Amino acid sequence: MQNDELIWQNINLNFCSYKVKAKQQRQTFCKNEHNVTGLCNRQSCPLANSKYATVREDKGVCYLYMKVIERAHSPKEMWEKIKLPRNYEKALELIDKHLIYWPQFTVHKCKQRYTKIVQYLIRMRKLRKKNVKKLVSRDLKMEKRESRREAKALSAAQLDQSIEKELLERLKKGTYGDIYNIHKDVFEKLVDEEEEEEEGESEYVEDFDESDLEDIEDYEMEMEMETAGAKKRVKITE
Repeated sequence: MQNDELIWQNINLNFCSYKVKAKQQRQTFCKNEHNVTGLCNRQSCPLANSKYATVREDKGVCYLYMKVIERAHSPKEMWEKIKLPRNYEKALELIDKHLIYWPQFTVHKCKQRYTKIVQYLIRMRKLRKKNVKKLVSRDLKMEKRESRREAKALSAAQLDQSIEKELLERLKKGTYGDIYNIHKDVFEKLVDEEEEEEEGESEYVEDFDESDLEDIEDYEMEMEMETAGAKKRVKITE
């Protein structure tokens, strides 16, 4: 048989895991999620009252929880859960309907708790509508690790390219002789492809100087003279 007074004496005088004592204020608070007031006293204790009611919120929806002594034999079904409507007035009417024969203290505290929950839900909805900057944490260790990996990969790629160019240059010069049995046609094809890639690359240069323009004009005059001489030779042969 459950004795509420005996349970309260043990909780009040001995240890309770939900009890929190404030240092600055001479007040004791309760961490139990079913506590209707958040205070540690005889009327508000959900453990020392076999008949108890409270209001809780879950993902923006409010529920009325009720506990009676008739369900004490089944702890998993001790609390009856009733969903409250979003309409404030209808929700208060539903609380009055289910708690019609309950103590006035319990009814008043349930309504007061429901009002506070509705108020902070409204504030939450207003804050969501505003453009609030979201703070995102940075993993500095991961960023440093990734930057080191990128630097190592870049240096390895540059090293491979430089080694490849150096080997091609040595093969062109015949430094290794007949050590490598590379077919001549395949080697020439690789060299031609490399030259075509270099020809397709674009570079930015400065403007032409006057000396460069004179060289270009001399080159054009030489080309015209060579073409004229070739035409004369063709006529003589005919």
